Amino acid sequence: MSQSASPDSSSLQSPLGLTVHSLPDPSQGDVSTRTRWGRWKMFLVMLICAAPVMASYFTYYVVRPDGRRNFGDLIEPQRPLPTWEVAQSLPYGGKFIDKTITLSSLRGQWLLVSVGSGACDKACAHTLYLQRQLHTSLGKESDRLDRVWIVTDEAPIDTILRSNWGEVTVLRIPAAQLATWLQPQSGKSLQDHLYLVDPIGNWMMRFAPQLDLAAAAKVKRDLERVMRASAFWDTAGRNPPKPATAAATPTDSAPLAPPSGGTAKPP
Repeated sequence: MSQSASPDSSSLQSPLGLTVHSLPDPSQGDVSTRTRWGRWKMFLVMLICAAPVMASYFTYYVVRPDGRRNFGDLIEPQRPLPTWEVAQSLPYGGKFIDKTITLSSLRGQWLLVSVGSGACDKACAHTLYLQRQLHTSLGKESDRLDRVWIVTDEAPIDTILRSNWGEVTVLRIPAAQLATWLQPQSGKSLQDHLYLVDPIGNWMMRFAPQLDLAAAAKVKRDLERVMRASAFWDTAGRNPPKPATAAATPTDSAPLAPPSGGTAKPP
């Protein structure tokens, strides 16, 4: 009984069967970590590269800026000074007399242009005041800009009011004729705006109608910007020479010429 229960002696003498598994390689963990980190870095690089594109789409479709830095309306295409012969009103003996000039002769300076009636109501006087203040605010650059006031009717100019304007070129051009060159915003009139003409003689900017002091400050920034941008090719007093202004007085050496077909007389 005991013999049948005893283990087989041959099984005791055979070795145990074992399965040997390889140990984990520490270097394999480093490779996996590096792979994950490499993918993250690639993702970050792609995100950085795509950020400007994403930002541009966001600003265009969500923020939608108008992209304008200038306050005034740029005129496209620009309109050159016409070659019209026009009357320039000059003070003489307490009154005004007219001298015929060619409008295109005003080239060579920046021109800040206002339009109005010779009677010059309160709104007109305000525009002329702002025109003068804008010119003065340019400081040393003011020599590169002339002020022009275009009178569109035959109303006499108030000499007392005129004395407050300083050096300004006063021209008489009928409103219908002027409207073939300068144009106001839709629903506005010519006298509601200030206009900017470059030294080449092109009307290139129109400012908002009926300016207040806050809007005038924005006009000043536009003027300063164009002055800086043109500083390398535009200088004060270059050829063609500056046109005569209303502050000039007639002399024997330069007599005033009457308008074509007429005699010099006060308006």
